[in-house]
Amino acid sequence: MDSTTSEATVRTPLRGTAAHGLKIVVVGGFGVGKTTMVRSVSEIRPLSTEETMTQAGAGVDFNAGARFKTTTTVAFDFGRISLDEKMVLYLFGAPGQERFWFLWDRLFSGTLGAVVLVDTRRLADSWYAIDRLEHHGTPFIVARNNFGPPAHDLDDVREALSLPEGIPLIDCDARARSSSKQVLIALVDHLYHLSALSAARESAQ
Repeated sequence: MDSTTSEATVRTPLRGTAAHGLKIVVVGGFGVGKTTMVRSVSEIRPLSTEETMTQAGAGVDFNAGARFKTTTTVAFDFGRISLDEKMVLYLFGAPGQERFWFLWDRLFSGTLGAVVLVDTRRLADSWYAIDRLEHHGTPFIVARNNFGPPAHDLDDVREALSLPEGIPLIDCDARARSSSKQVLIALVDHLYHLSALSAARESAQ
């Protein structure tokens, strides 16, 4: 099996003043664009565990809707963004194949929040991710990765996912750094909103 696992040729060193690390996870179905999102927004060349798909995966990894995909993540993706002199955001991309779902609970440990990336051609692939995040009580938003002109409006997607109104649902292009940044900003805004609601409830008691 050919390996495409990356090794940075030019590393951006972590600042010596960095003291706080925050963790965000990108989850979703197989071939939905998680690796692409981590790559597009990371300030360092991300750690990637992409492997070339072979015949051995036939009948194991179901790539319906992503039949031109030639590689797959076999562990996780990892990227980094420095938020300021002391705070660093660590970004993890979870593998989408069912046979690697056992890794997800470990990846969720210590996570500030999550992005569920969805492909409207295969919405059912995102149900497991939403279920696991709800099980863990992990705050999340949903981002529709557009592989072309959207065929449905976001209200239809929300209804198909049975997504409560309180969970943000936005469009994105995981290939574009600016679009991926907007997804992360939307998640941070959601986390801030939840924190403010929690503080208001505590002060009212």
